[in-house]
Amino acid sequence: MAVKEELKKLGLHFIIVDLGEVEIMENISAGQRESLSVALHSSGLELMDDKRAILIERIKNAVIEMVHHTDDLIKVNFSDFLSEKLKYDYTYLANLFSEVQGTTIEHFIISHKIERIKELIIYDELNITEIAWKLNYSSVAHLSNQFKKVTGLSPSHFKQLKNKRRSPIEEVGNSDHGDHAISSN
Repeated sequence: MAVKEELKKLGLHFIIVDLGEVEIMENISAGQRESLSVALHSSGLELMDDKRAILIERIKNAVIEMVHHTDDLIKVNFSDFLSEKLKYDYTYLANLFSEVQGTTIEHFIISHKIERIKELIIYDELNITEIAWKLNYSSVAHLSNQFKKVTGLSPSHFKQLKNKRRSPIEEVGNSDHGDHAISSN
């Protein structure tokens, strides 16, 4: 809403492309761009005009959407999903992500899948076999091994913990926050 209001104040016409992304119909002057940037900043928002930064955000949002916000089974390969959704070759996306983020898309995806597994374990509506199936793991053993490698705990041990701390979605997989391992202390 804040973005729409600021664009209207500047007399700019736009199309909403995706969450957090608009396409402005006119050529925007440097003055209009600066005004928009200042207005958005005062609302706690940031104008992203670097195509690489925008693409990185789109990759992150696509992964979060796929892992956290879909109730459908994850049936497709993530590389195919990202390539198709973002209309770029996966190798290009992977290289760009690694260069800018200092971590791989695969690591980012795994971090989010582990957070989703924690969430599903805490909700206690699905057993580990159902969770593995839902998140497209080849087996319960594969899920368990990956979960233990990231958290240091088996899924069953994690389930037994009384203090089930989880990381905010925005912090998951960002290299500057480090891994959020859970100790049993």
